Amino acid sequence: MRFLLLIGFVALLTSCNQKKEVKVETDQNMMVKQSEMAALMLKMFDENAKNKQLVLKGDFPKDYPQEFIKLHTAVLTDENDRDVAFKGYSDFYLMQQKILYNLTDKDSLIPQHNQVINSCISCHQVKCPGPIPRIQKLLIK
Repeated sequence: MRFLLLIGFVALLTSCNQKKEVKVETDQNMMVKQSEMAALMLKMFDENAKNKQLVLKGDFPKDYPQEFIKLHTAVLTDENDRDVAFKGYSDFYLMQQKILYNLTDKDSLIPQHNQVINSCISCHQVKCPGPIPRIQKLLIK
């Protein structure tokens, strides 16, 4: 019976002129290892989500997360992505974060928080656009 299903499946695939992506189901218990950069960016997202809540209350973020500096060294999923553009975007993001953590003017909280988030979006537009819709939720309108 399996043999007949296999032959039918192969015949179906070969009869189509268009290439189609075939999804292979994997074991539900199999976990894909996350890169250091992906893990760091998830932490950065969480920290920026906390900052959003603080800023909405009119409170200043405290204790700049030193682990953000790992942005320059964390292992990427594809190391070819670590290029001059990536370094520039990383430097700009870290600078914007430091400005946010050093603010003393409450009127600057929302614009600076949004500047931090926009710096994330700018990089992701060039390097990895997938997370942009999620990152945009961190903006304060």
